[in-house]
Amino acid sequence: MQDIEAITGTVLWLAVAIGATFGFVGSRTRFCTMGAISDVVHMGDWNRMRMWMLAMATAVAGTTALQLAGLLDASKTIYTGSRLAWLSHLVGGAAFGAGMTLASGCGARTLIRIGGGNLKSVVVFAFFAISALMTMRGLFGVWRARFLDPVAIALPHGQDLPAFLAAGGFAPSTALVAAAAALAVPLLIAALRRREAWTADILVGGIVTGTLVVAGWYVTGHLGHLAEHPDTLDEAFLATSSNRAESLTFVAPLAYALDLLMLWSDASRVLSFGVASAGGVVAGAAVHAVLSGSFRIESFRDADDLVRHIAGAVLMGFGGVTALGCTIGQGISGLSTLALGAMLTTAAIILGAAVTMKLQYHLMARAA
Repeated sequence: MQDIEAITGTVLWLAVAIGATFGFVGSRTRFCTMGAISDVVHMGDWNRMRMWMLAMATAVAGTTALQLAGLLDASKTIYTGSRLAWLSHLVGGAAFGAGMTLASGCGARTLIRIGGGNLKSVVVFAFFAISALMTMRGLFGVWRARFLDPVAIALPHGQDLPAFLAAGGFAPSTALVAAAAALAVPLLIAALRRREAWTADILVGGIVTGTLVVAGWYVTGHLGHLAEHPDTLDEAFLATSSNRAESLTFVAPLAYALDLLMLWSDASRVLSFGVASAGGVVAGAAVHAVLSGSFRIESFRDADDLVRHIAGAVLMGFGGVTALGCTIGQGISGLSTLALGAMLTTAAIILGAAVTMKLQYHLMARAA
C-alpha cells in the first residue's frame, strides 16, 4: 500500500511541475489558442497559430515515440474509443470556440490570466467549472445525453487513424508511424516554413507545450500505470479521474477543482493529475508575472463585459465536456493520439471562434 501511495504522490507532484512549466512558458510566450485564431482572423498574423501547430506536431511525434517504445497505450485513453460521437464533437467544439472568444481565452488561458492577477478570469473559472459540472452530471448533462451523445458512429475498431490503417492490413507499428507522419509532417512544415516563425517565443512555446503533453502521457500512462492494482486486482491509472491515461486538458479538471474545493472534507474527493496540473498552471503563471513585473489586478470594464464573459464561460463548460476537451485537451493531447474525434473538435473550435469573432466585429461596426 505504501508503494501505491508513493507512486500516487509522484504522479501528483509531476503534474504540478508539468502544469507550472506550462503556465510559466505560456505566460512568457503568450501561448493562446484564442489569440492565435484572432490574430489570423483580424490581422492575418499566423505567428501564434504556428506556435499552436508546432505544439501539435511535437505532441504527435513524442506520443508516437512513447507508443513505439511501449511506454503508452493510446487505446487506453478517452480519445480513441470505437464510438465516434461526431455530433457531440462538432456542437461541443463550436460552443467552446464561441465561448472562449466571449470569455477572452480558453480554460488554459483563464488559469494563466488568474496567475497574472486577472479578476475577470476568476469569474470565468467559476462559471466555467459550474457549467462543466452541470454538463457532466447536471441539467446540461440531461440535454447532452438525450440529444447529442446518441448520435454516433459505432466503428469495428478504435477511431484513431492507426486503427483504420491496421484494419486495412498494415502492421500496427507501420500504421502508427504512417498515420503520425501524415499528420505531424504537414503541421511541422506549416509551422516552420516561414522565416518569421523562427523566433524564440514560437519555438519555445510550441516545442515546450507539445513536450509537456508527452510528459503527461508518460507520467499517467507509464509511471502511474498498474497492470493489476493490489486491492482491486484490476488495471489502474493512479491519480487520474477517468482511470485511464491522461495528459493536459483544462475542462473537467476545472470542474473537479471546484468540486474538491467545495467538498474538501468529503473523503471521496481526492486530488487528481488534472486538478494538480491546473493548480500548477496558476502557480507557474504567477511566478512569471511577478518576475516580469506584469502582475496587475484587472477587472471588468462594465456590466456588458461581465455578461459577455459569463456567457462565454458557460458555453466553454458545456462545449468542453460535450466535446471531451478544449484547445489543449483535444487540440493537442487528443490530437496526439491521432483520434478522429480530436480532429473534428479542433476544427469545430476554430470555426466557432472565427464565426463569433466576425459577428462581434460586425456588431461593433454597426454600433459605431
